[in-house]
Amino acid sequence: MLYPRETPTREHKELSGMWSFRADTSADRNEGFHQQWYMSPLWTTGPVIDMPVPASYNDITQNSTLRDFIGWVWYEKEVWLPRRWLEDQDPSRIVLRVGSAHYYSVVWVNGVQVTQHEGGHLPYEANITSLLKGSKGIPCRITIAVNNTLTPNTLPPGSIQFMDDPTRYPKGYFVQNTDFDFFNYAGIHRPVVLYTTPSVYIDDITVTTDIIGDMGLVNYQVIVTGSEYYSVAVTLRNREGQEVATGLGSLGQLKVTNASLWWPYLMTAHPGYLYSLEVKVTADTGSGQSEDFYTLHVGIRTVQISGQQFLINGKPFYFHGVNKHEDCDIRGKGLDWPTVLKDFNLLKWLGANSFRTSHYPYAEEIMDLCDKYGIVVIDESPGVGIRYAASFGNQSLEHHLTVMEELVRRDKNHPSVVMWSVANEPSSELREAGYYFKTVISHTKKLDFSRPVTYVTNARYDKDQGAPYVDVICVNSYFSWYHDPGHLEVIQVQLNTQFDKWHEKYQKPIIQSEYGADTIPGFHSDPPLMFTEEYQEAVLRNYHSVFDQKRKMFVIGELIWNFADFMTSQGITRVIGNKKGIFTRQRQPKTSAFILRDRYWKLANETWCHSQPNSRY
Repeated sequence: MLYPRETPTREHKELSGMWSFRADTSADRNEGFHQQWYMSPLWTTGPVIDMPVPASYNDITQNSTLRDFIGWVWYEKEVWLPRRWLEDQDPSRIVLRVGSAHYYSVVWVNGVQVTQHEGGHLPYEANITSLLKGSKGIPCRITIAVNNTLTPNTLPPGSIQFMDDPTRYPKGYFVQNTDFDFFNYAGIHRPVVLYTTPSVYIDDITVTTDIIGDMGLVNYQVIVTGSEYYSVAVTLRNREGQEVATGLGSLGQLKVTNASLWWPYLMTAHPGYLYSLEVKVTADTGSGQSEDFYTLHVGIRTVQISGQQFLINGKPFYFHGVNKHEDCDIRGKGLDWPTVLKDFNLLKWLGANSFRTSHYPYAEEIMDLCDKYGIVVIDESPGVGIRYAASFGNQSLEHHLTVMEELVRRDKNHPSVVMWSVANEPSSELREAGYYFKTVISHTKKLDFSRPVTYVTNARYDKDQGAPYVDVICVNSYFSWYHDPGHLEVIQVQLNTQFDKWHEKYQKPIIQSEYGADTIPGFHSDPPLMFTEEYQEAVLRNYHSVFDQKRKMFVIGELIWNFADFMTSQGITRVIGNKKGIFTRQRQPKTSAFILRDRYWKLANETWCHSQPNSRY
């Protein structure tokens, strides 16, 4: 599924802006999850309000019921399409694409159901050509129903608990239970787009790269749909637009002499070098010759684990970065360009070379910027909160495999993506977890042989059933916070023990994938007390002391939890969200941001900036 870019053979119309919106608060609508609960595109009773797309709907209104709403909501918009799209003699396809809707969605066009999709965070689309051809003079009406209910078999999983005591709860009262620590924002979070393609079109492109000496190798495969009779021509251009290699056929290899490699941020003076792969398909159809054209950005680089090192382009790479959330005031998880650009500027200021998409795939637009700026990504599925045996069954497993297929298909060509993470903090000590993660990891490797695969664990080293199957051990720990709270003196002892035990058992490189402490900005105490900026600083310095010992051995990365404060469900352990950010939710620095900035720039200067005389850039 290619991103819907404007090309000479393709047009697109983005449907951002205001949509009509209703929430179904009737009890009978909320007593189930799957599509059989709701099969009609008719609106429910109740007020229609304006709702922006893309955005989460939760924080937009002053309605407290809508903020924590669980169940069906409806979006609807009428749009006028170019007349040429609707001409009967025009052979172009018209496709509706939704970048992300959380969680389960059903889509109608002009009252006809065209698709349904389970899962947030990843795109889906529908060919709606037959519904629109010849429909000149009327607008196109798009209706999208979205249900954010989570069950034991969704990703992430959850459960609905009905409160049946009439002396304590209203009739039909229920709550959504989850085992993840971020707010269950819902709605249409990424752009909705209508776009066209020719009748014979480029359906998919897969690119892998290699390096031999000073030569870059670009292996490509083009999937064409709509005809068996076509020709494919590819051209690779450098950053200046100059042609550097050409090829014919849907499967081939391009050789680039003196290749400019894609390097991460701070490994070179010019990170994120991208070539442009132009793919042109020509086909004969019943209505004459057809052409399709698509341009894909390509970064020439290699990723490899060698012994206790993670190598990019054959050189050791040390992850010093952050975990993030798609989360910001008012728009929730909705794609917001000012916030996205602010975050990237903060990452560069910080000296961070990487982040993990905790705990779900981020917007494609974010991945494009990672490619451009050289920010390395551990790309994580929505497999967070898999805590109970019921979520390790066959139904959950089949859905997890499907989600990995969707994720790999979307992000496989991003040079910034160097590793797949299939889950975060599952109950991997359960007996069922061994077969489950062996299957998911094996399936992911079949989908993409070019990248390592991991998941992030907080289980004991001697109990984790899935660890034998990962390529890198990613471990979360919160010593002196969730464990021995307030006792800073235990951090170094416990962290050293953690690293040594994991490495002794598995002999694999290790990333500290989470660590940190909640901090209320402006709270101070000396000696340090929990929730103060001094305490967060002390936690970081104790962890860093151990990192500096172990990174000379087998630790290949450190990712702070978290980049910025973020919203969570209400609870007695959360004061308007999780406060472990080194920046506030409004992107203002705490003391810890300056501590990390000093550390990350020192790491960059020590490790790379003066050790790359033979790098090509």
